[in-house]
Amino acid sequence: MADVRDMYLAHTMMRREFRLLPQLVRDVPQGSVRRAEVVSRHAELLCQILHLHHDGEDLVLWPLLVERGGEEAGAIVPTMEEQHHAIEQAHAAVMALLPGWRAEATGGEKLAEALDRLLAVLLEHMAMEEKEVLPLAAKYVTAAEWDRMGQHGLANSPKKTLPLTFGMVMYEGDPEVVRAVLTHAPLPARLLMPRLAPRLYASHAKRVHGTPTPPRVGV
Repeated sequence: MADVRDMYLAHTMMRREFRLLPQLVRDVPQGSVRRAEVVSRHAELLCQILHLHHDGEDLVLWPLLVERGGEEAGAIVPTMEEQHHAIEQAHAAVMALLPGWRAEATGGEKLAEALDRLLAVLLEHMAMEEKEVLPLAAKYVTAAEWDRMGQHGLANSPKKTLPLTFGMVMYEGDPEVVRAVLTHAPLPARLLMPRLAPRLYASHAKRVHGTPTPPRVGV
C-alpha cells in the first residue's frame, strides 16, 4: 500500500516557505524592483508547487478514497475539497497581485496580507489532512496509485525547477524518506539529486532569505 511519508516532506517544506513569505514581501523596500523580482519568482514557484500538489489530490486521491473508504472517507473528503477551494481562492488573490508588485515594488502590504490569508487556510488544511486523510490513504490506496499523484506534479512542472524543488524538500526532510522517494527516480537522478539539490537550495535560500539555512519549521 501507499507509503504516505513523502506527504509529510512536502508539507514541511510548504509550512516553512509559506510562513516566511509574507515577511519577505514586507521587507522589500518601496520601489526596489530588483529585490521584488527575486521574491516574486520565489513566490511564483511556491504557488506553482502548491497548485500542482492539490491538483494531483483532486484528480487521484479524493476519487479513490470516496470509492473505497466508505463512511470514513465520506466524513472527511468533502471537507478536504472545500478547503482546496478556499486555498485556490486565496492562491488566485496572491497571483493577481504579484505581477503589479513585481513590476513596481509598491503595494507590498496588500500582497503580504493576501499571503497571510493563504497561509492560514493552508496550515489548517495540511494539519487536518495529516490527521484524517493520510491514515485512510495508507489503508485504501496502493503504492502505484499514490505514485500517480507525484507523477502528475512531475509531468506538469518545468524540468529546470525540479532539482531546486527537491532541494527545498530535502532541507529538513527525513533522510530515510528522501532515499525512499529517490528509489522511484531514474538512475541519474538517484545519483545526482542528493548532492545537487541541497546545493541549489542553499544558493536559492541565500538569494531569497539572506541565508543558506533559513529557519526550520518549529525553530
